[in-house]
Amino acid sequence: MLDLKWVRENPAAVREAAERKRIAVDVDAFLDIDEKLRAVQQIVESMRADLKAASKKIGKLTPEERDSALGEQKKLKVALKEREGEESAIRAEHRALALLLPMPPAPEVPDGKDDTENIELSRAGQLPNFAFEPRSHIELGEMHGILDIPRGVKLAGSRNYLLLGQLARLENAVLQYAMDHMVARGFEQVAVPTLVNYACMEGTGYFPGGEEQAYMAERDQLALVGTSEVPLTSIHSGEVLDAADLPLRRVAISPCYRREAGTYGKDTKGLYRVHQFWKVEQVVIGPADEEWSTEEHHRMLAHATDLMDALELPYRVVNVCTGDLGQGQVQKFDIETWMPSRNNYGETHSASRFYDFQSRRLNLRYRPEASAKPVHCHTLNNTVIASPRVLIALLENHQQSDGRVRIPPALQERFGAEYLGEPSA
Repeated sequence: MLDLKWVRENPAAVREAAERKRIAVDVDAFLDIDEKLRAVQQIVESMRADLKAASKKIGKLTPEERDSALGEQKKLKVALKEREGEESAIRAEHRALALLLPMPPAPEVPDGKDDTENIELSRAGQLPNFAFEPRSHIELGEMHGILDIPRGVKLAGSRNYLLLGQLARLENAVLQYAMDHMVARGFEQVAVPTLVNYACMEGTGYFPGGEEQAYMAERDQLALVGTSEVPLTSIHSGEVLDAADLPLRRVAISPCYRREAGTYGKDTKGLYRVHQFWKVEQVVIGPADEEWSTEEHHRMLAHATDLMDALELPYRVVNVCTGDLGQGQVQKFDIETWMPSRNNYGETHSASRFYDFQSRRLNLRYRPEASAKPVHCHTLNNTVIASPRVLIALLENHQQSDGRVRIPPALQERFGAEYLGEPSA
């Protein structure tokens, strides 16, 4: 959510943000309803003041005057109730529109219509140069009896899978390595609920607008999260934190769920686009300082790229263009990892900064000084690792001619062998 005072003063900037992000929202309609709300609020406040003043005078009136005054007071209460009902209806419409207003992108964000126009910033690692016909992760998984997609589909429908034996152990090794990697860098590990209330989804910007992608438990009015960013960022909603406690750097490992609505027929084979996966997510809550937020954004990106370097995977970093940027994101960097079976890079990480967009929706604030007025925090998040998508890259980039898969040294102790496809030590 945006600072509404800023929106009133800068409507052209909000219209431009909506246009550049390709977000359909009627900014002028919001400004109209905002003006109506403020007008009716003034009327209601005035009527309440009149009613209060009239009540104070009643005790000083004669019986005859009191009867007349009570009659007028009754009429005023009826009129006030009608106005309060009008105010409530306008407020609901006002909030619904306010929740759709987009955060303006940073100046360094490139313009573009979709992910095809993201700008490459850097590349790291060498693309594999196989002296043999490489196998896909599906072929490797089936060859070793460690990936079973048909039975996953039998259990839970399309885009589901089973990881067996060494592949399940490799997934665990990657996730634990990623967690240890972040804890060593000062992040606090948190175990979070993955079934959350509507306020958490709305507060982090996933609702309204993302309901079709979420699995809902309607009877309990809860949703399964698509990332632990949601509960991690929402932990201190409605609170005022001490400045001395900031920044809060936290990391969680959790199952994640996405319906993948609108992707019918897209990436239907293998493990690239699935309904359930695991993710290690980093979230930072810090002071309202744009320079600090930008620096922290790059630090968080480096945590992920350092991990990819340790896994010896070739990747590139892209600056996400305006048309591929979410409503609340000021800027986003994606890490895309080389996947030989796709003959292309595939997205594996997203690093985003929001400034105070999420914290306003969550009413998440801190007090800069003991006597200072509370201000909204800044929030950021980034993937540390996501599986099984990272397994595609590990299997396909590190495969050998005989079908074995070399395990990067960083994972060998946790995995228990130098190669997948041979007995563990």
